[in-house]
Amino acid sequence: MKDEILWEKRGHIRIITYNRPEAMNATTLDMMKAEERYLAEFVDDDDAWVLIYAATGKAFSTGLDLTAVREVFAARKKPRVLVLDPPETWKPIIAAINGYAVGGGCELALACDIRLAADDARIGLPEVKRALIPGAGGCARLPRLVPLGNALVMLFTGDWIDAQEAYRIGLVQKVVPRDKLLEEAIALAEKICENGPIAVRTIKEAAYRGLQASLPVALAHNRLSAVQNRQLAPEDVEEGIKAFAEKRKPVYKGK
Repeated sequence: MKDEILWEKRGHIRIITYNRPEAMNATTLDMMKAEERYLAEFVDDDDAWVLIYAATGKAFSTGLDLTAVREVFAARKKPRVLVLDPPETWKPIIAAINGYAVGGGCELALACDIRLAADDARIGLPEVKRALIPGAGGCARLPRLVPLGNALVMLFTGDWIDAQEAYRIGLVQKVVPRDKLLEEAIALAEKICENGPIAVRTIKEAAYRGLQASLPVALAHNRLSAVQNRQLAPEDVEEGIKAFAEKRKPVYKGK
C-alpha cells in the first residue's frame, strides 16, 4: 500500500507531498494524522529550516475527502487541511501549487507564507456554490493576501482563477512551467536557507505581528525583534559580519 503523504528531507529543507493523485489529493483522516506528525517534527527539529508543500498528479489538493467527513467528525477532529496556522511556527512554509487547489486545498495554500504556481494551476474556493462557506480560514486569509474586491469576487462566485490571474492579483509570487515547479520551490527554499535561520524566523514573526498592529506598534516590535535576533543568534550574527569582511559565503548554524 502506497503512502498517501510523503516526507522528504533535503539538508535544511523538508517536503510534505500529497500522494493521492487518483483522488485529486483529497485528504483523509489518515492523511491528516500523518501530516500532523510531520509538521510536529518540522517544528521541533532545529535542523529543519524551511518546509515545502507539494503534490503528485493533476491537483495540489481538493480539500477534505467528502467520504471522510463522517470519519473525521466521529473522531471529534476539526476538519482541516493545514494542521498548523502560520503563527504557530515562525519557520517559512512554501506552497508549490500544481493543478487544482480548491476548497481546503486552496486554504492550505493560503496558510503558507509563499505560493509558487505551476502554469496549469487553478485556484478557488467553490464552497458557496453548495450554500457553504470556506471553513478552514479562506474567508479570513484571502482578503489579507489580495485586494478586497478580488477576494470577494472569488468568495462570492466560487469560481476558480488560473495561475496568471493569481499572479496578477498577488495571490501567488511566481508562475513556472509544471515540470519546473518543485525545482523552483526547492531553489527558493535553498536561497532562504543561505541566510541566518533565526533571523529569518524573527523576520517572519515581526511581519505577521506587524500586520495585526498599528504602524507605531509594528515599528516598535520591529526594533525589539532586531535586538532579540542578536541575543538569540550571537554566533550567526558574528559569522555574518565576519564572512562579509572576509568576502566569503557565511555558514550559519542557527545559534
